[in-house]
Amino acid sequence: MHRNLIRFLAFAALVICAPQLFHGGYLMNVLLFVGINTMLAIGLNLLLGYAGQISLGHAGFFGLGAYLSGILTATYGWNPWFAMPAAAAAVGAVAFLTGFPILKLKGHYLAMATLGMGIIMYIVFNETVDLTGGPSGLSGIPPISIGSLTFDSDVKSYYLIWAFTLTLILLALNLADSRVGRALRAVNDSEVAARVMGVNAGLLKVQIFALSAVISSVAGSLYAHTMTFVSPASFGFNFSVELLTMVVIGGLGSIYGSFLGAALLTLLPEFLRGAQDYDIVIYGALLMVMVMYMPGGLVRGLPDLYRKLLKKRGGKHA
Repeated sequence: MHRNLIRFLAFAALVICAPQLFHGGYLMNVLLFVGINTMLAIGLNLLLGYAGQISLGHAGFFGLGAYLSGILTATYGWNPWFAMPAAAAAVGAVAFLTGFPILKLKGHYLAMATLGMGIIMYIVFNETVDLTGGPSGLSGIPPISIGSLTFDSDVKSYYLIWAFTLTLILLALNLADSRVGRALRAVNDSEVAARVMGVNAGLLKVQIFALSAVISSVAGSLYAHTMTFVSPASFGFNFSVELLTMVVIGGLGSIYGSFLGAALLTLLPEFLRGAQDYDIVIYGALLMVMVMYMPGGLVRGLPDLYRKLLKKRGGKHA
């Protein structure tokens, strides 16, 4: 526990100091999205990496949170601090109610059901023109403010988003080490054995599905109030695949792995702008390589690679 706290404080210190290194340049804007994507990856990792339940529709929850928060503030004049929890509660309720029938499915049936749910939400975003603006998107979303402080610049938004992200990391680490976290891992290892040990596996899966959706909704609200504009194109199937890739590449069942995967997949497009039409192919290839050669993800694969190199170097000197 003491070691985990030191690791978290060291990570938090790096996050706080990062803006001093980039002096508010373009990369500062990219780091905003690293924070948002880290939240999304942690939410999905709790569901997939800990509970073993796949979802190909999490971009839908992300979009639903963004649109609800945007509509409540831009159309109905709500304060963002009230709109965000209202949106999160609504998204959590949708996930909880749909989770009961969906999470009875397993394997590729579960993947297809969650994919269908994500596609339905994407169609709703596109077709409800009066509410969402349809394909043209929803504009005029106000930035978040606290008193006279308005988060209307990259540096200010960076600290706001990472305050939420660091809080989520701390809560997720505590959840993973708690009795609930152990129950989730038991369900992942063997649902039958978990039930025999007294774990209500069905309810637990629905609860973690709802929690994962709530996290996605909060990330969506932060995205909406940072960009002050949302459109359906940001919440399609491709982004769900990207989120899944972040979790697998970073490391299933690892909170810091979620950050590594999110950082890599957010920064990678900046270096692949020339191959924009083939981004989904590149993500698929990355996923295949990681599954074959680093099944534990970067968080486990990199230390293993380092140990192998040290061993090889030691063997040569011997």
